[in-house]
Amino acid sequence: MNKLSKRAWLTMVLALVLLGGLVVILVQYGVNASKWAAYRSVALADTPDYGGDKYTILDRSGVFLMEKDQGRTYSDDPALRKAMLHVLGDNRLQIQRVILEEYSDDLMGYDRFSGSFAAGNKEGQMQLTLSARVQAAAQDALEGKKGVVGVYNYRTGEILCMVSSPNYDPTDPPAIDEEAPEFEAVFVNRFTGASYIPGSVFKIVTAAAALEEIGDIESRSFLCQGQLEVDGERIVCNGVHGEVDLQEALCRSCNVAFAQIALELGADTLTDYAKRLGICDSLSFDGYDTRKGNIDLKDAGHQSIAWAGIGQYNDLINPCQFMTLMGAIANGGIAAEPYLVQQVTYDDSIRYEAKPGNTYRLLPEAAADRLAEMMHYAVVNNYGEWYFSGLYAGAKSGTAEQGEGDNDALFAGFAQDPDYPLAFIVIVEGGGAGSSTCTPILKQVLDSCVVELDS
Repeated sequence: MNKLSKRAWLTMVLALVLLGGLVVILVQYGVNASKWAAYRSVALADTPDYGGDKYTILDRSGVFLMEKDQGRTYSDDPALRKAMLHVLGDNRLQIQRVILEEYSDDLMGYDRFSGSFAAGNKEGQMQLTLSARVQAAAQDALEGKKGVVGVYNYRTGEILCMVSSPNYDPTDPPAIDEEAPEFEAVFVNRFTGASYIPGSVFKIVTAAAALEEIGDIESRSFLCQGQLEVDGERIVCNGVHGEVDLQEALCRSCNVAFAQIALELGADTLTDYAKRLGICDSLSFDGYDTRKGNIDLKDAGHQSIAWAGIGQYNDLINPCQFMTLMGAIANGGIAAEPYLVQQVTYDDSIRYEAKPGNTYRLLPEAAADRLAEMMHYAVVNNYGEWYFSGLYAGAKSGTAEQGEGDNDALFAGFAQDPDYPLAFIVIVEGGGAGSSTCTPILKQVLDSCVVELDS
């Protein structure tokens, strides 16, 4: 009897082990089935001469961008082809095509449970949030300069423009020598995969911290005589501004005032606000994980803290993340998270549809609204409203010192018009002064955005 009892228990244990193993396998299959078939799926998406698949990529308005059938066919517009290079890749497969890899199963009709792909003359289609019109305008406006142009709708999350330069025509990929200046880091999508010294656009972060942490900051003034000595080192300003308050200091981009504010805030508070505003975070959407920014003031001396508050020292920002921060400032402290892919269908059946979310609260509403007012003041009294396509806008320029070579030009901001809720960033590597270099580019892009959203 004892032997039978032991055998029964042993049988039950073995049965439970087998059942548990089956459950694990089923769960793993449900989670990882598409990954286990990824070699087939990615091959279908990425091999230009594979004949068994067909899909089309369209812009937000249905404008043709690319078709994959017996090879790849791109738009007839050379500027648009170049502007889309870091999104759609080229005929030599030299550029990573993140969205095609992310949604390849949906484009190919992969069945998670059968592990097979649909057969027959069925087609996939992907519609992006990008505007062909705005992409081409940004490409033309850059005129071959290295850098980034990004624009998105901070209420819906739709990215209208994402251009990274240098680029090239995907229908005729050149033999690339990365040592050649014209192709420097050409394989990198600078919008998502690069980080930049921010220069004075970082003063937005310092101003945000001051509004929250220094109770009387708006009733105080700072004397700018063109320079400030901190521990024996001169911090030079871009002019002699005299007595300025916080709003005027931001408008005139006064290094002397913001160095003093950064020192009063201190390393810990400045670091905390940079992290709170997402500077050091990575955004994730449609297969992209943006590169993180940086602020590191551990063991930093007074000079370094002052320079960090101005946007130098070891500060870094990612263009996509900083654009999103601009949207949050315009929108009361919270913005929609950016995304690129609106919908994927296969054989007229919806396989994927975007469900955008919001950022966490980056700023209290009162602080965001006041910061937006100060940035609008800078547009009216410094940059010039004529560069913003008639929109109610706020902005901040930056000139990032590189140590060697020409400085980078940066310009970031937003439009608060209810019909055009747009946040933007323009970066021109080696472009020198931020506003004078970037605002003509921005004007062409915003003009195109207005036409696109009106159509």
